[in-house]
Amino acid sequence: MNDPTGTVAPVTDEEIFTGHEGGKLSVAATRPISSPRDLSIAYTPGVAKVSRAIAEDAAKAKRYTWADRLVVVVSDGTAVLGLGDIGASASLPVMEGKSVLFKTFGGLDSIPLVLDTTDVDEIVETLVRLRPSYGAVNLEDVSAPRCFELEDKLKEALDCPVMHDDQHGTAIVTLAALRGANLVLDRAIADQRVVISGAGAAGVACARILQEAGIGDVTVLDSRGIIHTGRDGLNPVKEQLASTTNKAGLRGSLADALEGADVFLGLSGATIDETLLGRMAGGGIVFALSNPDPEVHPDVAARYASIVATGRSDFPNQINNVLAFPGVFRGALDSGARAITENMKLAAAEAIVSVAMDDLGPDRIVPSPLDPRVAPEVAAAVAKAAEADGVTA
Repeated sequence: MNDPTGTVAPVTDEEIFTGHEGGKLSVAATRPISSPRDLSIAYTPGVAKVSRAIAEDAAKAKRYTWADRLVVVVSDGTAVLGLGDIGASASLPVMEGKSVLFKTFGGLDSIPLVLDTTDVDEIVETLVRLRPSYGAVNLEDVSAPRCFELEDKLKEALDCPVMHDDQHGTAIVTLAALRGANLVLDRAIADQRVVISGAGAAGVACARILQEAGIGDVTVLDSRGIIHTGRDGLNPVKEQLASTTNKAGLRGSLADALEGADVFLGLSGATIDETLLGRMAGGGIVFALSNPDPEVHPDVAARYASIVATGRSDFPNQINNVLAFPGVFRGALDSGARAITENMKLAAAEAIVSVAMDDLGPDRIVPSPLDPRVAPEVAAAVAKAAEADGVTA
């Protein structure tokens, strides 16, 4: 079943602001309160019995509250979309939107939680103290390299699923798209070299998941060029990248990195000279994922590559995180997982590809973000991987 999004008609400023007026979320009761009896069950005196039961056995909170099924979307507003560090309040419309997507595609309740601090330890302490109120943490729009430290510390401090979607959601869908592209072209990723332009949150996570998936080699670039061992001024994250990527020992600029490369993955926000794509191996793959302006226009990239993808809805092959995160969190919570493992992410990518298998093609390497089959398939695959990894309750 196809569910193509089609071309999105231009929207006006008035439509945008009207669509956000009053916020995009509300709290709805799961049971009506229309009589004194309903009130005595939902609140006093009946609720006291439930509270006493949970006080005696904390595990009962999973059954009698919403906390175990609640995702908090957490941001400090330091890396919001392409807007940069705009602060907690300005990030709230984005986080509300993310919560809407959780409900729409994953059937999960979610609340935005924007924090007026950029201190990693303060954010961790806040979420530790709030832990009885939620079941999972979706980190969003936290700047690199702080986002790596924050995610690591939260994973250590909390006994619930934690995922920074800008990293891992992007990585999961990118891997799925690369799998789909290679199926169309009848190629194996083990034979390919990928060039990643951008060493921020998404770039680092994509490099890591591609390595987990068995890619032949990855070359990563930041604003100073190819990341390689021995390069001065590397932070700890980039030092780790340098030690595991760039098997060919390349040095220099994007032009040097793209020589003979099979895949270009753009995650830096910088435009590139289209002629550089001519240095790639024939019939290559170009994922120009910067939004709203891809590194190279897809019509131009198609002159050099066999398959082109972007992050935009008005071109074919949209690589959109909504293909991943609703199902990943749903599967993690369905299975009672205490963490989100690498195998769970790999399983999510394979599940995304599986939905598109019936009609894969150069212009359809992943399903539509609106395909209703995606989240259930991803959730089932993630839950199975969680059980296999032994991280379920």
